[in-house]
Amino acid sequence: MPASAPLPLPLLTRIPPGLWTALAWYAAAVQPIVEYVLMPPQRSYSLNYPRGGLDSLAAQALLALAFVLVLAGSVLLRRRTSVAYGLVIVGTVVSTVAWRQDEIPPLQFLAVDVALCYIAATRPRRSSLTAAAAALAVLGGHLVLRVVTADDSGVAQEPFVALTVAIAWLIGNSSHQARAHTAELHARAAAEAVTAERLHIAREMHDTVAHSIGIIALQAGAAARVVETQPARAREAMLTVETAGRETLAGLRRMLGALRQADQDEEHTGPGHAPAPASLRPAAGLANVERLASTTTAAGVRVDVRWQGRRRPLPADVDLAAFRIVQESVTNAVRHSGAASCRVRLDYRDDELTVEVSDRGSGGTTGKGTGYGLIGMRERVALLHGDFSAGPRTGGGFLVTASLPIPVGTEAEAKAVAG
Repeated sequence: MPASAPLPLPLLTRIPPGLWTALAWYAAAVQPIVEYVLMPPQRSYSLNYPRGGLDSLAAQALLALAFVLVLAGSVLLRRRTSVAYGLVIVGTVVSTVAWRQDEIPPLQFLAVDVALCYIAATRPRRSSLTAAAAALAVLGGHLVLRVVTADDSGVAQEPFVALTVAIAWLIGNSSHQARAHTAELHARAAAEAVTAERLHIAREMHDTVAHSIGIIALQAGAAARVVETQPARAREAMLTVETAGRETLAGLRRMLGALRQADQDEEHTGPGHAPAPASLRPAAGLANVERLASTTTAAGVRVDVRWQGRRRPLPADVDLAAFRIVQESVTNAVRHSGAASCRVRLDYRDDELTVEVSDRGSGGTTGKGTGYGLIGMRERVALLHGDFSAGPRTGGGFLVTASLPIPVGTEAEAKAVAG
């Protein structure tokens, strides 16, 4: 694997949090049933799980209800987090009632900690603190119950379990802060790219165009003033306007050509990285997507291209950005995903172009080996005031989606320039 290729996500991080919660709770619940109910009697015994604790039908019904509640909470953890978390806590409490326990064993409360960690990682801090307070309130209730019943059968475990609650919240909150910081860095990088690009364009426009446009304005004004009285001078002024206009147009073309060439060189031969394969470097523009697909397919990764909507000429910046997003995503799929195929969908809508590239490879990709990667694609879309998203797909693989606005009236202008 190349040094720049990202490592695949560990299996542990790809397991849904609801499944983790169910596994933790069910493992802790089934173990005492097997050890103290199903297995032959042993010399050892447990204060938390008395051997005759499940002899009554009422106790068995309560334990079955606890299993159902926790299963429902695990299934709903992502969609209805607060309700699911409450079901897990209630199921845990019901299991202690079934066993006639006056405290919750630490292993049984581990599922609540897993669910709390997920809430702290994905929900606002107020919600996660409320969830942590609910868990601590349950532990406090059991501790009060021990004091009221004057049960001194052992050392109270509630303080230790409360410590695990605090640790679970801290871990989840740290993950939440890390993700928020990463999103902020991405937004800041995109904003800085927009600012840098605007400054660069401003400098180029000033050096190449501003002077010529000033001459054109002056000569056109002079021609308008003397066109009736001095036609010769008006004709001379208009010839000057024509010359300045042609020089300005030539300068603009040179500037755009230099910018595109520099952009291509930076993308394909980024510092510290090998150039991209030649088959993935056709001339910029959506007209070359089919060529990109055929050459990549010949290289061993099938690329299916789907065109939707009415294909039409696009502004040069939109056309270039869309092609670069497709090219970068296909390159990432070839280099890093290990997928046998990927799909490209280009949807021409009335006011925007939607680009979608997906594969079913082994995990996500950052595109670090291309010299531009996801940050580069995000910056391109931000410059055009579009929307961009990239991440692992549900069910495996990676998905890149970009929506690029198409200014009204650009189709006729694009045809005129092409003609």
